[in-house]
Amino acid sequence: MLPLENPEINAPKNRKHEAPASAWSPLKIPVFRLLWGTWVTANICMWMNDVAAAWMMTSLTSSPIWVALVQTASTLPVFLLGLPSGALADILDRRRYFIVTQFWLAGTAAVLCVAVIFHLITPPLLLALTFANGIGLAMRWPVFAALIPELVPRHQLPSALALNGVAMNASRIIGPIVAGALIASAGTAYVFVLNATLSVIAGFVVMRWRREHVPSPLGRERLMSAMRVGLQFVRESAPLRGVFLRVTLFFFHSTALLALLPLLARRLAGGDAATYTLLLAAMGVGAIVTTTVLPRLRQLLPSNQLVLAGTLLQSLTTLVMAFAPNVYVAVPAMMLAGMSWLCAANTLSVSAQMTLPDWVRARGMSMYQMAIMGGSALGAAIWGQLATMASLTSSLVVAALTGAIAMLVATRRLTDHGLEEDLTPSREFKAPVAQTPPRTGHVVATIEYLIDPARAAAFVALMQDSRRSRLRQGALGWELLHDMAEPGRYLEQIVDESWTEHLRRFDRITAADVALRDRKLAFHVAEGPPVVTRYAVEPAQRADTAD
Repeated sequence: MLPLENPEINAPKNRKHEAPASAWSPLKIPVFRLLWGTWVTANICMWMNDVAAAWMMTSLTSSPIWVALVQTASTLPVFLLGLPSGALADILDRRRYFIVTQFWLAGTAAVLCVAVIFHLITPPLLLALTFANGIGLAMRWPVFAALIPELVPRHQLPSALALNGVAMNASRIIGPIVAGALIASAGTAYVFVLNATLSVIAGFVVMRWRREHVPSPLGRERLMSAMRVGLQFVRESAPLRGVFLRVTLFFFHSTALLALLPLLARRLAGGDAATYTLLLAAMGVGAIVTTTVLPRLRQLLPSNQLVLAGTLLQSLTTLVMAFAPNVYVAVPAMMLAGMSWLCAANTLSVSAQMTLPDWVRARGMSMYQMAIMGGSALGAAIWGQLATMASLTSSLVVAALTGAIAMLVATRRLTDHGLEEDLTPSREFKAPVAQTPPRTGHVVATIEYLIDPARAAAFVALMQDSRRSRLRQGALGWELLHDMAEPGRYLEQIVDESWTEHLRRFDRITAADVALRDRKLAFHVAEGPPVVTRYAVEPAQRADTAD
């Protein structure tokens, strides 16, 4: 059995004195190596299944709509289940959740395999099983993304996420090649047989991993409440919103190249299906090669500049592909496209991880994935439509130029301030004890501050940080009250959904929250600490009236 490594992922980081981690150093950690290998296998299976399912549908029906619906069925679950799956990954034991999702995929693959072998497959059944497979993929991605920071030390996180990109790009190359070779030599059924076999093996491999799960003494969060808190955390985190905006912009514009790549391949001199495969492989190779230089690049450039550099390189390669006459120009351009993709996408993924404490990590990363998928889907539709209305070249040129301009504007307006807050869990705030804890109803807490009126403006400005902090922790509402009769008296009022949710906020306190508390106390001029009072909101009573 493999024990879980327990690095302090959210410990503060001294960038000036810390040497960059090797690109491959996370693979020295046994548990990361185990799960990463499983992830590579799982992604290969995903690509094999997508290729085989699309090809199988063409043999079952000649209707273009049925063929197109295969892609819809595989991606739609991400939009439908992204946030719920992230919430479940934060609520439940992540190891068991990961195992369940993997065996869900294995079971779906097995059913599909049996249906194909015994000639039971039909277009509706193939579509339904593809949708079921998409459900498994939508449920699995957030939990794996949330687990990575648990498996490696903080300084190795960028390398670990880069290796995740390697896994995705290697599988993008290997999966279609294996599927295509099996379809050509033995038949589509054998692709599903191999997919089912590998999926089952991957599930049993994950079961070898041991991870200590400590249930909360407050019990599990309710799903709807957990989803609300996840959305609220993103809304109140300016750095995270900035990451989401940039990743959406990047994938919205960069997807033009991928979406139109089959047409570009066909347009090249001597272009055919093999040319398309070659261009995809070149992009994957470029991404893999970039993994080795990313640690050094991070030492040379701040993350926002690295994202901008990746975006500008992506725009340049898109322009080159718009006018490429042959594979001798196109292949190097696609390698550069892969390099730019990994550079920008990995840097943004690291930024998202750095902004998320562990208790909300899966929810945050699930919404990050939804931003990627949403940007990609919208971009593919718009650039495809523009290519239809104008020309292929025009669509790529517009995508390249607008992508560069949009990221330049975003980089000037957004900063990476707050990405490296100390998110180490803290127990400095002691949870309150109530003689008769309310079973239902909201809980209102007030904190009384006495402030020098001459410093009131600075205090009020600081309290906006407190508002964001309370709401990120899950509070329903927040207000700052000013005593009109006593100018130096302020009341901070926080509303929680219930007594349990009020207590749960104390489990979410980080070192950054403690530092914020100390900054607020520096304004308090009374001899004793601020007075804290808690109230249970009584339900309104309807008066009975008689005629």
